Amino acid sequence: MSARHWITAQVLATAMLASCSAGAGAGDSALSRQLFAAAESGDAKAVRRLLEQGADIRVRDGKGRTPLLAAVHERRTEAARALIDAGADVNARDRIDDSAYLYAGASGQLEILRMTLAHGADLRSTNRYGGTALIPAAERGHVETARLLIDAGVDVDHVNRLGWTALLEAILLGDGGTRHQDIVRMLIDAGADVNLPDSYGITPLQRARQHQQNAIARMLVDAGAR
Repeated sequence: MSARHWITAQVLATAMLASCSAGAGAGDSALSRQLFAAAESGDAKAVRRLLEQGADIRVRDGKGRTPLLAAVHERRTEAARALIDAGADVNARDRIDDSAYLYAGASGQLEILRMTLAHGADLRSTNRYGGTALIPAAERGHVETARLLIDAGVDVDHVNRLGWTALLEAILLGDGGTRHQDIVRMLIDAGADVNLPDSYGITPLQRARQHQQNAIARMLVDAGAR
């Protein structure tokens, strides 16, 4: 083969390889888009099929979310189950430091939370406010979610960047109703420090009285709060 023919052959081979590589990339991108769509719509069968076809379970969207986190955001339990069963990382974070575990806890998605706990959820992980999953669960009155997290061993006295514990958030951002009363009782029973103040030095009992949460104030006094 002449030098000129050899060079031509090499150029053609390189072009063909580049073309194949581009095609593979385009296919991967299409699979990724389909996987996100299936996760967000809750189509668990499609999720499984796409994973079998080679879709990347670790792929990220523009918000830094994995397909699992996208499913959790849309409250798609069965799609989340399919992804977790396939090995999705329940602790993978997006650009605002949410993970499937943290978001499930904060949004009260009990079944998904159970799945994340069974698949290695990091109980010490914190959200963008420096809070554990228990703190927003307590704030939002997710009673069973808070119970599950307490039973799992989340630190009941963890203090977030705002200077609040789960107990303080249940009082400061709660409505004082039965759900928040139940959560306060659970936290007390779990050994939460009822005298741990916020960053202003104000105790849970003082906050409860400020917010006229009389039932919670009585519980705190009975538990030794000052």
